[in-house]
Amino acid sequence: MIPDSLSLIFAALADPTRRAILASLTNGESTVLELAKPFEMTLPAVSKHLKVLEHAGLIERSREAQWRPCKLKPEGLHEASDWLERYRQLWEDRFDRLDEYLKELQAK
Repeated sequence: MIPDSLSLIFAALADPTRRAILASLTNGESTVLELAKPFEMTLPAVSKHLKVLEHAGLIERSREAQWRPCKLKPEGLHEASDWLERYRQLWEDRFDRLDEYLKELQAK
C-alpha cells in the first residue's frame, strides 16, 4: 500500500530530529553540514532524515556544485494544517456547547 501524502507528512513530523531540522530551516536555506551541527549523529543519518522530509514534501534540496542546500517548503504543511483545522473547529464547537451546558447547570 502506498501511503497518502498526509500520512507521509505526519510520519515525517513524528520525529523530534526532523521537527528540529524544519525549525532550523525557518531561518533560511542550509547545507547538510549546517543542519547536522546540533545533532550527535552521522551525516548519513542526517541525510536519511532529510530524505524523509523531502519525500513528505516538507523540504526541497537543490544541487549547487558539490553542495546540496536544503530549504523549507512551507506549502508542504498546508495539507496537514487544513486537516488539523477541521478538527480544531469541531472541538471548539463541542467545548462551546459544553460551556453552555455547564452554565445552564450552574444556573439551576
